[in-house]
Amino acid sequence: MPSGQTHDRITLWTLPFVTGVAFWQTKSGNLTLLIICGFLFGGLMFGPDLDIYSRHYQRWGFLRFIWLPYQKSLRHRSLLSHGPIIGTTLRVLYLVSLGAIAAILTLLIVERLWNAQFNWQTTGETIISMLAHYSTEFFALFVGLELGAMSHSLSDWGGSAYKRFQKHRIRGLLPRAKMKKRKAIGRANRRSKGKS
Repeated sequence: MPSGQTHDRITLWTLPFVTGVAFWQTKSGNLTLLIICGFLFGGLMFGPDLDIYSRHYQRWGFLRFIWLPYQKSLRHRSLLSHGPIIGTTLRVLYLVSLGAIAAILTLLIVERLWNAQFNWQTTGETIISMLAHYSTEFFALFVGLELGAMSHSLSDWGGSAYKRFQKHRIRGLLPRAKMKKRKAIGRANRRSKGKS
């Protein structure tokens, strides 16, 4: 598994390629910028390693405590943290939920302290309208986040596969279930030869 510094280098080295492909596909400077920002944020701060004490986690500074429940509920390198699309979606939902809770609590405090009146129905309708109106932009940002996270996950998987290949050659690249089965058969064969 590559170090945090290696993951950062991979993110920064692939940035020009992601920028070129994003602009080629979108033909829009604004969407390309959103993808790039999402890619950098996803690769440097919002990646799969938020499930452990990592560089991603440390970069959140005094706000890193918000990731503790996330860390406690997920096993490192599980499908829910490192899986394609699933991992990024779960982190986005987690962060948006925390942001929504913080916003609601802030509005309730403002409402109580300054006797302000908020129309919760209008606020909800405004948010839904904004999400619908800017759906393309939100999608571009999500694609960038996912690309940043996948640059991390792919380098993890590639590094692990390379180590397995060095140790076991081609057998190391086979799915683990097949390797375990072959090891068990090999042990059984050695035992039977030892008894005869």
